[in-house]
Amino acid sequence: MKVNITGKNIDITSAIRNHIESKFKKLEKWQVDIIGCQASFSEEPNKQKRFEAVITIPKGKLVASADNEDLYAAINEVEQKLERQLNKLRHKPEARRTEKPVVEETVE
Repeated sequence: MKVNITGKNIDITSAIRNHIESKFKKLEKWQVDIIGCQASFSEEPNKQKRFEAVITIPKGKLVASADNEDLYAAINEVEQKLERQLNKLRHKPEARRTEKPVVEETVE
């Protein structure tokens, strides 16, 4: 999976890039076709780091964002949010009740 990473007011170091790619590698275990991944992070004026990720899948897009003083904590939080969304998407067909039970009536 190719991850496109952009940074605003922050330099992208190899450690940050490796951490983001390793976190997004874990999302492949949900066996959902991931078309693309866009990750962006910025530093707000109050020293808060904002990390946002958009994953494109055949059914649409999954979006998650987090604000934290620690960039790595924000990345972990976004990864957990995306994992919950993929879990819900993966198990959604199983949760649907499509067939109604057939009730046999006896006529006396």
